[in-house]
Amino acid sequence: MNPIYEKLVNCYNSVREKIDFVPDVAIVLGSGLGDYGKEIKVVAELDYHDIEGFPVSTVLGHAGKFIFGYVGETKVVCMQGRVHLYEGYPISDVVLPTRLMKMLGAKILFLTNASGGVNPTFKAGDFMMMTDHISTFAPNPLIGANIEELGTRFPDMSEIYDKELRDVIEETAEENGIEIKKGIYAQLTGPSFESPAEIQMFHKLGIDAVGMSTVVEAIAANHMGMKICCISFISNLAAGMNPNPLTHEEVQEAANEAAPRFKKLVTEAVKKFGEKCI
Repeated sequence: MNPIYEKLVNCYNSVREKIDFVPDVAIVLGSGLGDYGKEIKVVAELDYHDIEGFPVSTVLGHAGKFIFGYVGETKVVCMQGRVHLYEGYPISDVVLPTRLMKMLGAKILFLTNASGGVNPTFKAGDFMMMTDHISTFAPNPLIGANIEELGTRFPDMSEIYDKELRDVIEETAEENGIEIKKGIYAQLTGPSFESPAEIQMFHKLGIDAVGMSTVVEAIAANHMGMKICCISFISNLAAGMNPNPLTHEEVQEAANEAAPRFKKLVTEAVKKFGEKCI
């Protein structure tokens, strides 16, 4: 058996020994949604440390557990704290949680993140619904022997972010008076923030926002046939667009301020996913 797949199966078995809940929607909680568990009718929680072989997030503010339960009538699993490439994990570990949530039953992957705005019309505090991404700057998680149990060798990437889900998010935002932008996101490796020259390059490439997560998870989910959507919170303007130096504390502070609107948007959209998209 492929060792990456074997590790995934071991994690699945470890979870199933403790949790029998079958979710329909998987939600990855980015910065600003750390306490989203309060919005869920919780059925069970599982600390990452209690899953044999599971990679554990080391980032401040990331709790490091799965939450199983209901958002409205929709059955969800929430990843409270994701694993990043810059923490030193191999790319297969970075996407292992995404693959695991699919194996547990999730058909939809709702990604969230905090990002730096590259589009000059954006401002800190904006929400951007991802319409596409650029993966060139991060390692592809499908490199190596294809795991046939998960998906095809050459998956199509024509519509990574599902149009039906995007329509629901847009409708939900309008109904709740929440402005939402649309744009293209690029994942960079981090952990250092981008240089002004890099941001100029990204702008010329048509990139609207940059961050250190999400794209590799979307690729792995797409490979497995999941429907995917993502909302990116623009926590700051990228380097060179703001005279002040960038800090992780700035990102966290901005995300906390926007958290009530972010929670409302995610909650109402997930309720509709359960009604319309599953």
